[in-house]
Formats: sequence, structure tokens, C-alpha cells
Amino acid sequence: MGSVRLFEIDNCTMETVMQAKGSKTVSLCIPCRDEAATIGPLVSIIRAELMKRVPFVDELLVLDDRSTDDTARVAASAGATVVPIEQIHARHGEGHGKGNVLWASLAASSGDFVVWVDGDITSFEPHWITRLLAPMLDDESVALVKAVSHRPTQLGGGGRTTELVARPLMSLYYPELTGLHQPLAGEYAGRRSVLEQLPFVQGWGVEIAMLIDVARRYGPEAIAQIDLGTREHRHRSLHALSVQAAEVMATMLGRVPDGSLLHDPSPVLRRADGSSVPLNLAERPPLAWLSR
Repeated sequence: MGSVRLFEIDNCTMETVMQAKGSKTVSLCIPCRDEAATIGPLVSIIRAELMKRVPFVDELLVLDDRSTDDTARVAASAGATVVPIEQIHARHGEGHGKGNVLWASLAASSGDFVVWVDGDITSFEPHWITRLLAPMLDDESVALVKAVSHRPTQLGGGGRTTELVARPLMSLYYPELTGLHQPLAGEYAGRRSVLEQLPFVQGWGVEIAMLIDVARRYGPEAIAQIDLGTREHRHRSLHALSVQAAEVMATMLGRVPDGSLLHDPSPVLRRADGSSVPLNLAERPPLAWLSR
């Protein structure tokens, strides 16, 4: 069996990636909920550097997931195409969770390559996008590219769910994926032809499910990773991360071969105070199964 590849791109200039891109199109999708404080500068940089200065990104889409602040207005003013989640729900039925928003952005976009970037990023650099696309432009067998980044400890660090939940379970049940430095990173890119063949877990398990499904269908060698440098974003409390961790864990156990290790058909996270939070393990079907 192959393994996940870490790409070292020495000649990743704009000229070389533009030449490699050719007539293919790129959709850059940003899932957002209440990101008015950060979405404006992010969109402005992408528009200025990757659409106006160099026409590398063909479509810049912000998928607004029921924001209660000015996210949609700020994003539109900065130049993004804003798609409210309700627009996708009206056609395909209502859903909830991060994975639901990613699936909706895939449905709303049209590029041959789809790049996702989180809306709370404060350290974005335009070269992130070209570097995420470079492995797929260089090698047609690469289907999905994940980011590797440094997260400063003094700014909250990151990767706690990865190191305490995802990596131990990968070591036990998915050793072919253990070469991934940051399997849950919010910055990654994929081929539409591949992404539309995959179901999307609606909750926090979406990224790990995508990796497992791509590896099973195309082999782990179809997954690459690329170093993007330093990444800074909003820091979440352990209390908030516990639901994310539980959904990631349940998603991974639900995909273990030879019978699911997840016996409860409606799993919940039970807290010490007696409250419980239902886990979102519902899935959106592959878009290839649906008419647009």
C-alpha cells in the first residue's frame, strides 16, 4: 500500500503554476459563520493578488452559514460572491454543521479545482493557494492536498483534536494516514471530479471522513500535503472542542472496516453536569448523484 506524500515545491512561482493550470478553473470557497471581523481583509487580499493582479482564482465564494453579524455584507463589499446557506437548502434540503457548509460550497461552485480556506484566518498569504494547487497541477494522480502549518503556541497553538483524538485512532485503525501532519486542517484543495464522488459528513467529522474515503477509493498516495508556513486563527476552548473531538472520533469509528465499532445509532456527548449534546454524523450524498 502507498502512503501520503509530503510535496517539496521548489519552483512554485506564479508563472509556473499559471502555465500548469492552463485552461482549468479554480474555485476558492470560504465557509463562514459570524466572521465579520476577519472576512473582509481575507477576501480583499485574494481579490487583489489572485484575481486582479494575476488571474489564478476564477471564482471566490463565501458560503454564509446563517451568520448573525455583518459577515455577508462585509464579504460582498470586499468583492466575494456570497451564497447564503438557505439558497442551497431550498434545493437540496436543510442540513447543519461544518461539513454541510463545505458540501454546499461545492454545490454552489464550478471550478475544476476547489480550495477551502477558513474564514477566521488572520495570517493568510496568497502563496497558500498556489502551493495547495501545485501538487495536483504537477501530478494528475494527486486528488487531495492538505496544508501543513506552524501554529504559534503563544497565540493558542492548535491541533489538540488531532493529537489527542485523530492521531491515536489513525494509528490503530488507519495507519496509512498517519503520515499526515494536520489531517483536520481547514486549508486544503481537491479535484472536483473526485470531491463530487464522495459523501460529506455534515458535522466536524467531514475532513477525516474525506481523507478515509479518498484513501480507500484512490489509495493514500492520492493524498498530498504541502507546507504553508505560519497559520493564525481563532482559538477555541476545550469545552467547545469536546463536541468536535467526539464527532471526529465517532466518524472514524463508524468507518472502521468489518463492522462499525459505533453501536449507538444516535450517539451523544455526555457532559459532567448531566447535559448531553447530540453528535452530528449525518451525511450529504455525493453531488454526482444529484442533479444541480
